Amino acid sequence: MVRHGGTGKDGAVGLRVLAVDDEAPALDDLVHHLRADPRIGEVCTARDGASALRWLDRAMGEGRPIAAVFLDIRMPGLDGTVLGRVLAQFTRAPHIVYVTAYEGHAVDAFEIKATDYILKPVRPERLAEAIRRVSEAEGEDAEAASRTGGAAEPEPMPVELSGVTRFVAPAEVLYVEAQGDYARLNTAAGSHLVRIPLAALEERWRGAGFVRVHRSHLVALSAIEELRLDSGRCTIRVAGAELPVSRRHIRELRDLLVRKARRAP
Repeated sequence: MVRHGGTGKDGAVGLRVLAVDDEAPALDDLVHHLRADPRIGEVCTARDGASALRWLDRAMGEGRPIAAVFLDIRMPGLDGTVLGRVLAQFTRAPHIVYVTAYEGHAVDAFEIKATDYILKPVRPERLAEAIRRVSEAEGEDAEAASRTGGAAEPEPMPVELSGVTRFVAPAEVLYVEAQGDYARLNTAAGSHLVRIPLAALEERWRGAGFVRVHRSHLVALSAIEELRLDSGRCTIRVAGAELPVSRRHIRELRDLLVRKARRAP
């Protein structure tokens, strides 16, 4: 996974996009054309669908989401049509522009509501038209977000299980443990290690009912079964596990639990 560039040619921050193609020459050519457009600020690259999902997850964790994915269709593993359907389920889905040598997948692109469908070899003027559509759609999305206050449910977290990518929704997670640059998501069905710092996940899931209780733990407020104060030490019980609560988090946590209890029927 590679990053290219950072701002548009006029110095303004441009669109952050992801180019995905398993063939290096085709990917290099696409990146070259994308970087030549002044509306593009940063081009990230991936050689397969799984890497693309990791890029998107990392971008969300950084608070700098990918605006559009320029996506090949025929790739080993997670191909472009399957990946497109996955992305279309995201609450804040990136715009999808298919870049392919095959005309036969246009119906799939239509069903996924792709922003555009470009045939290889890529012509600069045709790519420029696709970027214009993405740019205009981004503007419309920003306007709609401002009207609704920008509130949105966070996207599911992709996790790898024996070579298969599945998605864990925030609602499934009971608590999260920090493990260096990784976080372990604990659910009723098991745990999953994902590469995202706990601080980034805290920001990402702030509106989904999660509260930081310790430098090493993020907890779903709804999953807390018990809060205990013993000789100045505070702990909570979540799904049978006893977790420590830092002194500086005690007051906020108690206030949140009291408010939650008042709202309960």
